[in-house]
Amino acid sequence: MSFPLLTATAAVPAIGAIATAAVPAAKRTAAKWLALLFSLATVVLAAVVLVRFDPGGDRYQLTESHAWIADFGVRYELGVDGIGAVLVALTALLIPFVILAGWHDADALEGEQANRRWRPTQGFFALILAVEAMVIVSFLATDVFLFYLFFEAMLIPMYFLIGGFGDRAHAAGEEEASRQRSYAAVKFLLYNLAGGLIMLAAVIGLYAVTADQLGEGTFSLQAIIEARANGKLEMSAGTERLLFLGFFFAFAVKAPLWPLHTWLPNAMGESTAPVAVLITAVVDKVGTFAMLRFCLGLFPNASEWATPVVLVLALVSIIYGALLAVGQRDMKRLIAYASISHFGFIIMGVFAMTTQGQSGATLYMVNHGISTAALLLVAGFLITRRGSRLIADYGGVQKVAPVLAGTFLIGGLATLSLPGLAPFVSEFLVLVGTFSRYPVIGIIATAGIVLAALYVLVLYQRTMTGPVKPEVSGMKDLKVRELVVAAPLIALLVFLGVFPKPLTEIVNPAVEHTMSDVQKKDPAPEVEAAK
Repeated sequence: MSFPLLTATAAVPAIGAIATAAVPAAKRTAAKWLALLFSLATVVLAAVVLVRFDPGGDRYQLTESHAWIADFGVRYELGVDGIGAVLVALTALLIPFVILAGWHDADALEGEQANRRWRPTQGFFALILAVEAMVIVSFLATDVFLFYLFFEAMLIPMYFLIGGFGDRAHAAGEEEASRQRSYAAVKFLLYNLAGGLIMLAAVIGLYAVTADQLGEGTFSLQAIIEARANGKLEMSAGTERLLFLGFFFAFAVKAPLWPLHTWLPNAMGESTAPVAVLITAVVDKVGTFAMLRFCLGLFPNASEWATPVVLVLALVSIIYGALLAVGQRDMKRLIAYASISHFGFIIMGVFAMTTQGQSGATLYMVNHGISTAALLLVAGFLITRRGSRLIADYGGVQKVAPVLAGTFLIGGLATLSLPGLAPFVSEFLVLVGTFSRYPVIGIIATAGIVLAALYVLVLYQRTMTGPVKPEVSGMKDLKVRELVVAAPLIALLVFLGVFPKPLTEIVNPAVEHTMSDVQKKDPAPEVEAAK
């Protein structure tokens, strides 16, 4: 039996979570280093997955399949395609930076509980590793039930990270801050649980359809897609649309897509910066990834039927998120609304049904994860120093902390998709792919670019330029640990901005498979006949 590489990639952070949680209360520093060590081991395994993945090979590679709940057709099936490979790599890459950035985030909770069994540091880092393990399984699962299980399970550690380890830099008193953290955590959980319960009904419905037409029920993604392609599985239009809506609703909540987005600003605003990165750069990507893998793969006809409405909702997300970002006074809520706008671009690219759009959407998931992590983590360093999330409490930071201001600027410029930085390539592909099939949608969506420049540059101008406020006059520049977090992310933004080929070579074949699932071809360019 070959080495189960995919299982190992997900198992290492899961084992790390258990080991970190078991560290004695007095060994806080050991728990931090142990968590970092397991996250780095996961990076190595994810890199091996990327190296062993052959873009010109089978659609799903390094596959593993074992009987699990045989009576219900559930199998432990893992497989990686090009889209899953790059997102597993993104997840593994970001977690060490999240751990380093949150090195002291749980320290403030030490001693808050009289019970000596309370170990916030161990719990904080164990929960981060648990989320990483569950997200990786979600990107690798080719059994629909297995995917659903981890899609829902990741909500539990995220709930505790938001509610139990929330941001302490709050303008209100501690009692009000605690109430708002609890509210944000419960809202996050309820929204996503509601989406998950609707999806569960659709998962059961999918099993019933396969049992009726194939003789035995199955949750295998590959088996269902092959049965549809061979004409052995045919769903009525009404059934397929209902099942599609059940899956899509859950993914739209997770993504998040307007009008199901309202949990995100609360969750990100009340979380520490590393946990906010975990939410928007890692967990939310599962929603957009699942639209590509499951909505388009399982329900191609219903996906085409829903495309006009989904594109309009994505367009609303782009403009709405950007407009609200412009008016924000809270730094982290501004980044949250900017992310809603960016997820609108991703979903628009997915449902443009073009190779450029879907390739751009996949690259956008990766590039948005890196750029948002860079901006949010540097913003977190800034907030920690000043003790406030309010933009009005800053001014003239670039004069006292030029390196911090410089990294903040590059993260912001990447967020507005400046040419030469990684997000520009993905946003350009999404717009080109959308315009080639839906020109009106593509044209209106470009307004999001203009608004992004407005909210990013205004944010930088109000916090970093102008007279130095007395409260920031003694602010220190980035420390070595913080530079270790920021510098690699900035370097990646530049590298992938000028040389995206390593990603596109992996992603494009997977996109072609998705296009074949929905039986779509790129629209032929209109060429005016020579006179």
